[in-house]
Amino acid sequence: MATITAVVAAVDSGMADEGIAPIENSLEGSVPETLDLLVHGPRPLSIRDEIVVPINHNLLVRPGMKTDDVKVIFVHPQTLGQCRGFIERCFPKATVEAALSNAAAVEEMMSREGSAAIGTRRAAEIYGAEILATGIQDRNPNVTRFIVLARYDHEPTGHDKTSIALAFAEADRPGQVVGALKEFSERNINLSKIESRPSKEKLGTYIFLIDVDGHRTDSPLAEALKRIEVNCSFFRVLGSYPRYRETAA
Repeated sequence: MATITAVVAAVDSGMADEGIAPIENSLEGSVPETLDLLVHGPRPLSIRDEIVVPINHNLLVRPGMKTDDVKVIFVHPQTLGQCRGFIERCFPKATVEAALSNAAAVEEMMSREGSAAIGTRRAAEIYGAEILATGIQDRNPNVTRFIVLARYDHEPTGHDKTSIALAFAEADRPGQVVGALKEFSERNINLSKIESRPSKEKLGTYIFLIDVDGHRTDSPLAEALKRIEVNCSFFRVLGSYPRYRETAA
């Protein structure tokens, strides 16, 4: 699919059983498009699994091109945030143009003289590009967390994570966030992530996205979620799924 929105639409329509979308990068942070689709999508999909992938970015060019020939660089905005230092150091005069994806950046580059793209080795193989520089991300390790989206989340495994989204009925009342988090701490439930996104209703109102350890059907977590939902104007369990665990190389 050309975009994250298209991936979500494919799963939502039944065209695909599952879809994979990036949600968080260790350098650039969360992927807003994915978060907003989870929260504001027309019909809620569930997170069924998560995958963490090491990311190695490469500067690709048309065969025979040299560094001095590069006038334009095609790059996905999320990738740009991971490689901005390299571009500013090595190509300060080049024009940067946004692409829909890393693959689309390479495809666009191959049809335009004087251009380069940031992409993968696989994209270079597919489109016949040459790799001019490799490992151009600003820091290592550089990893991206992807989520697997489906109509239903995962059954309990004993090593799970649950993602929720919520907003409070009284947006300006002090202590609401603390009160919600207390429901987790009192039950010894570990919270691994919290962030906010605009509600898209009015300025200054936000939806909080929270990741906690455990499955939504576990008794302590189920009780905490029930207590929190009472005070919310918006509440959605985005899914319970196995926590990613690194395997030995």
